[in-house]
Amino acid sequence: METFAPSLRVINETLASAIVVIAFSLLLYNLTRNQQDRVARTSGIVLGCMTLVYVIDVFVALQPGLLTYEAAMRVQWIGIAFMPIAMYHLSDALLATTGLPSRGRRRRVIRLLYLIGAMFVLLAAFSNALIQPVRVTPLEFPSEVVISLRAKDVFPLYVLYAAIVTGAAFYNVQRARVRCLARGTRRRMGYLQIAILTPAVGVFPFSVLLGAGEEFSFWGLLLVNAANIVVILMLLFLAYPLSFFGSRVPDRQVKADLLRFILRGPATALLALVTITYTAPATRILGLPGEDFSAFAVVAVVLLWQWLIQLAIPPLEKWLIYSGEDYERMSQLQGLGERLLTRADLLQLIEAQLEAICDYLRVTTAFVVSFNGVKETDESENGAELLCMVGALRPAVALLYDERATLAAQFEDMIEATPLARWGGFWLTPLYSHRDQSTLRGILGIQARAAEIVLTGDELPMLHTAVRRAEQTLDDLALQSSIFVALEGLLPQINLTRTSAADLEYSPSRAPGQPTKPSADKDAIEDEELFKEQVRAALRHFWGGPGLSESRLIELQIVQDALAENDNNPTRALRAVLTVAIERQRPDGDRKLLSPEWTIYNILEMRFLNKSKVRDVAAKLAMGESDLYRKQNVAIAAVAETLMGMENGRRQA
Repeated sequence: METFAPSLRVINETLASAIVVIAFSLLLYNLTRNQQDRVARTSGIVLGCMTLVYVIDVFVALQPGLLTYEAAMRVQWIGIAFMPIAMYHLSDALLATTGLPSRGRRRRVIRLLYLIGAMFVLLAAFSNALIQPVRVTPLEFPSEVVISLRAKDVFPLYVLYAAIVTGAAFYNVQRARVRCLARGTRRRMGYLQIAILTPAVGVFPFSVLLGAGEEFSFWGLLLVNAANIVVILMLLFLAYPLSFFGSRVPDRQVKADLLRFILRGPATALLALVTITYTAPATRILGLPGEDFSAFAVVAVVLLWQWLIQLAIPPLEKWLIYSGEDYERMSQLQGLGERLLTRADLLQLIEAQLEAICDYLRVTTAFVVSFNGVKETDESENGAELLCMVGALRPAVALLYDERATLAAQFEDMIEATPLARWGGFWLTPLYSHRDQSTLRGILGIQARAAEIVLTGDELPMLHTAVRRAEQTLDDLALQSSIFVALEGLLPQINLTRTSAADLEYSPSRAPGQPTKPSADKDAIEDEELFKEQVRAALRHFWGGPGLSESRLIELQIVQDALAENDNNPTRALRAVLTVAIERQRPDGDRKLLSPEWTIYNILEMRFLNKSKVRDVAAKLAMGESDLYRKQNVAIAAVAETLMGMENGRRQA
């Protein structure tokens, strides 16, 4: 059996490194996602203690000097001593989420236990009363001298402390599980109850109970390896329920994020670690020294693993996360995101088509003008918009719009596949909607290169292809503009988060000695950023649109109070309340366009109440458009703050 001890020792080092990677990764994952959540913070203490313990195990496996070896084994007791209280602290946070916060007694117990843990750390670091390092030479490794810890007089007190505190933590989680109202939350709390004992068992110094050096024997290493495998599995099992606490996204998104994080983070790191561990010590691999081959192997393994993840994530999500038609719907939404192009993307396509036309026809100017059918922008003139232009000869867009009916009739009289009409210094061809052939979507103009319209046999098919692509691009632009307008109004209204779901999953939280109060009436303004987005959408759709008619701001009490004065029309009531909030931004005295005190009100009044264009407002206020957009955001935030003040004042009345 001694011949297998070196292999078991390498496996033990690998598993200890794996625990460090997983524990530290989960610590970072929880803290970066839910820094404000108490469960995430206290679970970070547990994971931090475990990371420290196993980092020391990995460090001493590198065979440092004996003095450093001994010092590291004493430092390791920071994690060992604080682990029981860290688990109790986590259990207290879990119990508080179910509406049973500490009335002071548990808080005092936690502080006392941290002091007791600190006493054990001091005893381990500066005395031999708790543990005593002993230098031994294991039979299985006769050429090495290692440090083995022996239990001393105070160690039974630590065992009693760890058993009582861990048992109390387990009991608290049981109380929390019983108090959970939702079946799913009770199930996840049950998972925690099973896994919460793992950190305590994983870091407990069982080796001090063995004979000197027995932890390096075949059976000792076999037992440690088995324990490490269980710890790894339980850590992953523990990560699943902990990731739900404090999360502000749906359960589906939590599961998907955790799956992707584990595959791309800890799993990738572990594969790289295993590759280095088992290739670097080799004498030769494929004719190369092991150290030289390991770098190539790590790169190859990481790249191959990332490729496999890309292939495996869709079926894994379908199997583990989605069910039935949910997967199909999510695929459709993801497909929508992949197909949608921004306005800038579509205009780049049109510009590329115009450049190709100019190069092929040997002209310097070409343009596309859109008639209605697209979202009006500040470049529109009387219903026509110069979408894109190549060259310096700018057409008279307003005149072209006025003559569109005459041009349309002229195009209809032509029998060519690509009709062309002479207009000013340009040749014009119509752009019809592919969805409605009778709708003139716009016009493509080309610089006239002769008094008469003359195109060769090769130029006509090219122009026909360019016209067809421009028509498709205009159709896509109109359709996507409608989608973006709807999303702009509807997305801020979707605030179904984990925070609101918690009211259903747990018993209502309350302060000590205070009666339970319903929390549903605070949902509309509990998230300040979401509230600002809802106000922004309502203002942008002030005179019609889902941002106003479907707004959750209608749930505000001040809007409900305004229904009677607005014929019980929620949209009109919300518009009236927004108008009041805007008017409260008006300074005293006579209005001045260029006065800094009037800037906020002027922007709100011009942009939203009067529907003025950005270009016109910027000109009147003598500022750049970028500066106007920045100050417009400030103005919207001021309206949101005013609305929150009005709502809070109404509730306190």
